[in-house]
Amino acid sequence: MKTSNDFLSTLNDVFALFGAIEAKRMFGGYGLYHQGVMFGLVSGNELFLKTDDESAQTFIEQGLLPFEYSRDGGRVQLSYYAAPEVIFDDPEEAKEWAERAYKAALRSSSATRGK
Repeated sequence: MKTSNDFLSTLNDVFALFGAIEAKRMFGGYGLYHQGVMFGLVSGNELFLKTDDESAQTFIEQGLLPFEYSRDGGRVQLSYYAAPEVIFDDPEEAKEWAERAYKAALRSSSATRGK
């Protein structure tokens, strides 16, 4: 499914309280970056936010599903979960969820560098 530019442009408004974001094309979708760190991804017209061991449970408790794709006849799950719908209507919630994803991305980046 192709991502609409309209959807991407709304994300600047959604995350206005969080700060500047940048979308970069990748793998048929877009990576969302804040201060050079990827904290989200867009596939089609769906937004997914970065998680880690510390934050994933919050997404699971909300009934949010992970980002998955097919590869070699199987399913691959990434550490990104669907963003809750509330963020599209509540700027404070959007900021909170974006900060959660950004912190998970920073922790993941630190863990990767430490290996």
